[in-house]
Amino acid sequence: MRELFAAIAAVADGGDRVAVLAAANRVGGELNAMMGIRIEEFGPDRVAASMPVVGNRQPFGLLHGGANGVLAEALGSFHAALLAGPGRVAVGVELSCTHHRSMTAGSVTGVSTPVHVGRTMMTFDIVISREDGARVCTARLSCLVRGG
Repeated sequence: MRELFAAIAAVADGGDRVAVLAAANRVGGELNAMMGIRIEEFGPDRVAASMPVVGNRQPFGLLHGGANGVLAEALGSFHAALLAGPGRVAVGVELSCTHHRSMTAGSVTGVSTPVHVGRTMMTFDIVISREDGARVCTARLSCLVRGG
């Protein structure tokens, strides 16, 4: 995350926003990489990421509900880390997902928005939608923020 915060500081000084997105995707971790999760946009009020359906399906060929959970946790935890700032660590402590419809192909996009941003606890609503905008999953993540 140190690399990401340095890139964010560079953007604030007129640096390249594309470099920040590249840094965000490099620090996403092994699971994000395996599932094809890509941070597409971020800011204090909104973080968005995409994930392919193919490669994240359960045996019946449908998008796995756990994949939605991973996308939601990745988005909310990343969002919390951004808001917490350098030297602080955010970890998910509670995740709830409601699955509204299935998918067999294409990709989904998740959007995280803050519900509560406190010094030690943050909560985010994450909406996961298919390409036509129809909601696939609604999630809520609470993160504990430590350090600093």
